[in-house]
Amino acid sequence: MSLGSLRGRLLVATPPLTDPNFDRTVVLLLEHNDDGAVGVVVNRPSGTTLADALPDWHPHAAPPAVAFIGGPVATDALIGVARLDGAGPGGELFTPLFLNLGTVDLGGDPLELPGLVSVRVFAGYAGWAPGQLESELEAGAWVSLEAETSDAFVGDPAGLWRAVLARQGGELAVLARLYPDDPSLN
Repeated sequence: MSLGSLRGRLLVATPPLTDPNFDRTVVLLLEHNDDGAVGVVVNRPSGTTLADALPDWHPHAAPPAVAFIGGPVATDALIGVARLDGAGPGGELFTPLFLNLGTVDLGGDPLELPGLVSVRVFAGYAGWAPGQLESELEAGAWVSLEAETSDAFVGDPAGLWRAVLARQGGELAVLARLYPDDPSLN
């Protein structure tokens, strides 16, 4: 299966995906090319506040101001995703993803990031080897959908899986409404 790059899109786990690392997850793809794919799970908050982990970035954190569990790979690595106000290019700390959303160098000073609106920090990431994501998409484990800048900063991360599916309409909206939290109750 040959796809163009899915960089900047969402991967939404479908019910057949039984890996507990990804059950009902929404992943923002930060990179997708011939070498594989990398993304962060945007709907799994942890209990670690940014005030403890990154005090300089904490005032800029989108609520809830905690680190999110970005995925099962390199869980000690921190990845920042930032939203800018659109007034400028974001400077050297910012790598654009789409519109006013991009990754940010958390080793820098947030005051050096012009137009910073909010940041979300992820511990770890989700990664796919070359061709692996394409195979999982073909098997129906994921649905690739257009991302909105607000998806990475949603205030109700637990409701994001249903919300993203519901806004698609059709069969995906039905899935969001009807798929029980515990499939054994079906």
